[in-house]
Amino acid sequence: MPASLSSDAPEVLRDYYRVLQGGTAAYQEGVRMRELLTDHLDFTGSLAGHLPDATEGFLQGVAGFIGTVRDIEIVQDVHDASGSAVLYSAVMPGGPVAFAEFFTFEDGRINTLNLHYNGPEYLDKGGR
Repeated sequence: MPASLSSDAPEVLRDYYRVLQGGTAAYQEGVRMRELLTDHLDFTGSLAGHLPDATEGFLQGVAGFIGTVRDIEIVQDVHDASGSAVLYSAVMPGGPVAFAEFFTFEDGRINTLNLHYNGPEYLDKGGR
């Protein structure tokens, strides 16, 4: 089942999940994803830690995810004026992994992204 957000989701998140779900063809070596992020994305992830100026590093890291994920199923998403939260299951080569992403936005682009998941489980199931 393709990723599907609620009708309350900002368009930038709809585009973000289209790229994640679209595989390497949709990723276009980061061109499409880069348009969705601020120039200085503040990123926190289970394997990367906190990176306050992470746009380039995030683009490299997400390429590995896109190259291995087989499907994304949105479990729940919540949106308000201060940001968005999305809980989803990503089917990896070795099975599903749960992810929770928390976003804030600036000028219609993703400004902060806090990504929560079990890093060792992600790697064990084929993530890179």
